[in-house]
Amino acid sequence: MRVEVWSDVVCPWCYIGKRRLEAALERFPHRDEVEVVWRSFQLDPSIPEGETHETLPALAAKYGRSVEEMRGTMRHVEETAAGEGLHYDLVHGISGNTLLAHELIHLAAERGLRGEVKERLLHAHFEEGRSVFDVDSLAALAVEAGLDEAEVRAALADHRYRPAVLDDIRTARELGATGVPFFVVDRRYGAAGAQPADLLLQVLERAWADSRPVTV
Repeated sequence: MRVEVWSDVVCPWCYIGKRRLEAALERFPHRDEVEVVWRSFQLDPSIPEGETHETLPALAAKYGRSVEEMRGTMRHVEETAAGEGLHYDLVHGISGNTLLAHELIHLAAERGLRGEVKERLLHAHFEEGRSVFDVDSLAALAVEAGLDEAEVRAALADHRYRPAVLDDIRTARELGATGVPFFVVDRRYGAAGAQPADLLLQVLERAWADSRPVTV
């Protein structure tokens, strides 16, 4: 069974959703037969590549709210993340274009390290305050996750995985995703948002049952 998850490495709810999916899989009897595939999605593709900015004032401006109002919203998300064992500092976060990060995840997938690199990037951004927006930062994180630095730098320089990233984003739109995380099981069942582990487990169980032949 294949679980595809569209998400972005700067999406706080995506990391929360990842933890909840992992919790659901821990309780799923057939978890050893489940492949989790991380798909690319960009929360804000309008940010020019190579530029970064403070997340808090940018979100306040985007949603027409005061900085203090947005700070309160971020605190709520931080509390939710803490409930999943994650330690966010969203108020001091930095945002940027994530295309390079997604290209790196596609390279990692070919090397059998997709999950490791996805986790490393999320942890670096949300819990360590490290950049995931430039080649040097991504190369260092990739090496920590087990990839070869020279190969990473070459792949990010020639953008060989850019078409795969854009294809993921296009597929998300075709499937009706308007936000992330977006979970799809066997291209038949879906769940939008950082749903509770109990709900994700129900989706897994239903997909598994429906994929088994009916016995008489």
